[in-house]
Amino acid sequence: MKKVIIIGSSRKDKETKNVATELIRISNWDLIDLADFKISQFDYEHLNRNDDFIGLIKRITENYDILIFATPVYWYSMSGIMKVFFDRLTDLLRIEKDTGRKLRNKYMAVISCSNGDNLEDEFWLPFKKLAEYLGMNYLTDLAYVSR
Repeated sequence: MKKVIIIGSSRKDKETKNVATELIRISNWDLIDLADFKISQFDYEHLNRNDDFIGLIKRITENYDILIFATPVYWYSMSGIMKVFFDRLTDLLRIEKDTGRKLRNKYMAVISCSNGDNLEDEFWLPFKKLAEYLGMNYLTDLAYVSR
C-alpha cells in the first residue's frame, strides 16, 4: 500500500515538518506539503476550481492508499491550512463526485504536534468523522508533544 504524509503547517521548519521528515526517512513514504499549493477556501459557487485543490486531490486519490495527515495544534484544533483542505473536500461531494468516491476504503491516520500534552478526544473528532463520512478506514492518531 502506498502511503503519503500530508502536512498542513504555516511553518516549514518546525516540529510538524521534523516529525514528518523523520517518518519519511525511516519509511520511504511520500510527502505532500499543503503550503506548496494554492488552495482557496470553499466556495459554494465553485469559482475557485482553477486553484491547485482539484489537481492535488486527484493526485492523492490516484496514487495513495493510506493518507497520514500531520498538523500542528492551533487553538485546540487543526491548522488553518489543513482546515481549508478539509473544507474543500466538499467539492468531492458536488463537482468531483468520481474523485470523491475514490477515497472510499482508503485509510487515514493523523499526527498532531503541540507544545502541551492537553489534547482531548474532541481534537480528533473532525478527522474521525470525515473518515466515516467519506467511507475511509480510520487507523489511528498520534500526538507528538515537543518540549
